[in-house]
Amino acid sequence: MNEYIHNKNNRILVVTSVEAEKQAVLRGLGHIQGVEVAVVGVGVVSAAVNTAFILAATKFDLVINAGIAGGFKGKIDVESIVVSSELIAADLGAETQGGFSNLEELNLGSTCIKVNETLYTSVTKALIEQGLQARSGPILTLSTVTGTLETAEKLAKKVPNAVAEAMEGFGVAVAAERKNIPVLEIRSISNMVGPRDRDAWKIKEALVALEKASSVLREVFN
Repeated sequence: MNEYIHNKNNRILVVTSVEAEKQAVLRGLGHIQGVEVAVVGVGVVSAAVNTAFILAATKFDLVINAGIAGGFKGKIDVESIVVSSELIAADLGAETQGGFSNLEELNLGSTCIKVNETLYTSVTKALIEQGLQARSGPILTLSTVTGTLETAEKLAKKVPNAVAEAMEGFGVAVAAERKNIPVLEIRSISNMVGPRDRDAWKIKEALVALEKASSVLREVFN
């Protein structure tokens, strides 16, 4: 198992956007020494700022952003688990005459933070071995979540191997990267990315899946 996790002396910070996600994680993890779970708010800015405050006050060896997310059709199913190989700020850039340009194309910075390969493959393998449907891949961070088929298709074309979208991961990753701390995003899927149909979302089921994934992490941490 990866050195970032399989070390009982390590301190791990798990951050979620809302209290319901935090409680699901805590139910799965139980009481583990050296693991702190905190709510950092909805959206990339709140997540980045509040994670940075926590990291400034306490030393951690790994940061995990956990929660629920929308999954890309054909890549993952509802109630499944996604583990980030990359955390990508998918809407950070500028509109141009030729379409959207990200920060890399504008020579203004980076919109992608990569995850240590051994870390995300080890976690994904552990989830699968415990009978959960899980896969790794890029997880997109957006300030405005997708609500139309047109936007979903544009995102899928922009990042063909993306598995899910959420609102906090890249912000958490930036805060961790500034402190040279490894980061990982783990999410359960509550709905498919596309036309917004909240009545069809399976939030309760996704929270149960998040709890199950966290129980696997409990074994990994120990």
